[in-house]
Amino acid sequence: MDAPNQRASAAAADWQAHLEREEARYRDGERRLPDAGDADARQRQLTRLGNASAGAGLALLMLDRPDEAAAAFTRAAERYRESFAYAPPDSWGRPIGAVKARILADDWEGAAADAQWALDAGSATAGSPIGRYVAALASLVLGDYEQARFHADEIRTHEGFPADVGDALAFVAAHDVVGYTIAVESVLESFETREEYLEDVPVADTVLVLQALAARRGIATELSSPLLPAGQEGLAY
Repeated sequence: MDAPNQRASAAAADWQAHLEREEARYRDGERRLPDAGDADARQRQLTRLGNASAGAGLALLMLDRPDEAAAAFTRAAERYRESFAYAPPDSWGRPIGAVKARILADDWEGAAADAQWALDAGSATAGSPIGRYVAALASLVLGDYEQARFHADEIRTHEGFPADVGDALAFVAAHDVVGYTIAVESVLESFETREEYLEDVPVADTVLVLQALAARRGIATELSSPLLPAGQEGLAY
């Protein structure tokens, strides 16, 4: 095993412990959720709840408990969407989290509804690469590959945005098998060499989302990593 995979394996350690920590974070955050009178505090706490539930979902995927994982991701999507109503303008991380969570839950009907919501909120004309990222994701979910490629092309050359993620989205939209394979392998490598993950749960969640979108186009590739569910190589979601 090479050095990046050794680091990733060491980070993964105990998936049950990751799950229990995230569920504890969710329960604690739910108890301390401010009411609507303090909109800023409420949206921040709802985002934390979404993150904790998504982290639990990732741990459950790694424990090969897909039904429970789907429930956790659904709960995460609901919290992200609820938080957006109270959030400042251009808080595009919430729609991204919601759409990704629906995809990870293998809930394509829910993903389509949240994708349309993200587009209706103005992501397609956002001035930030994060806004255009959710527009690209949303367009792929909805099968609008022309718009998906347009938005992906906007972000793949934007300074500060991961070019390989933008490339992967563009190649899914273009149905480019070779280009997608190179791009998603690069995204996976970036996860294997990083030290920080969502909620400290070492899973390549973006790779899982890209693979799920690519699978709908028939171009998902075989991948193997300690940061992907064992025996699934990111192809099942």
